[in-house]
Amino acid sequence: MLCCRIIPCLDVANGRVVKGTRFVDLVDEGDPPELAERYAAQGADELVFLDITAAPEGRGTLLDIVERTARRAFIPLTVGGGVRSADDMRDVLRAGADKVSLNTAAAADPGLVGRCAARFGRQAVVVAIDARRREDGWEVVVKGGREPTGLDAVAWAERAVGLGAGELLVTSMDRDGTRSGFDTELLRAITSRVSVPVIASGGAAGPDDFVAAVRDGGADAVLAASIFHRRLHSIAEVKAAMAAAGLPVRLVPAMEAVG
Repeated sequence: MLCCRIIPCLDVANGRVVKGTRFVDLVDEGDPPELAERYAAQGADELVFLDITAAPEGRGTLLDIVERTARRAFIPLTVGGGVRSADDMRDVLRAGADKVSLNTAAAADPGLVGRCAARFGRQAVVVAIDARRREDGWEVVVKGGREPTGLDAVAWAERAVGLGAGELLVTSMDRDGTRSGFDTELLRAITSRVSVPVIASGGAAGPDDFVAAVRDGGADAVLAASIFHRRLHSIAEVKAAMAAAGLPVRLVPAMEAVG
């Protein structure tokens, strides 16, 4: 089994990292490059940078901030928000991203996934799925959680992988920012149907939730924001809990005593 990855998320609006609850009531959390450097030093395995207002505002990704962030953190960087074409993806990769996350544009134009994968390789294509629970499962929502699509999240996950997605970033809209734990039922519904890595997002409250996302949800990586931004828990604490639960993680210096 590959090491489980711990991924801090930088939700960026107006050039600043922000965090809210269910994608609203945003609070300023700091400067993207500064936080990226801090998390890389603390043992993060990867970073996700999401320009969360690009799609609602109909604009491209903030490439200058991506460039500054990439220069400060020498770990893999996934960037999403505002990518509507393979040329947009090229520009984001040139700015320093290792992978590009497609969300709103992919739901509107599924062929975009295949075009990007054909040009840059499926390992560089992440499809982000923001899912909201409904009576018969989960619905995909786009434009920063503002617009329902009618798409079934599990069916869309399978289709996205078939089109060329090399990884999925699955966020529970119901759990986002609530610190009520990851939606392991949603995660399991998707991980049981796809063969690519799945990143769990939405709801982290503490280290035990990361363990549950992998053990119960089948996730390959776990993403969180507010608990790291507000120093409620450290990356080392999370990895120690995962190691204690028997999950493989990349150790950080503070964990050398952990078996």
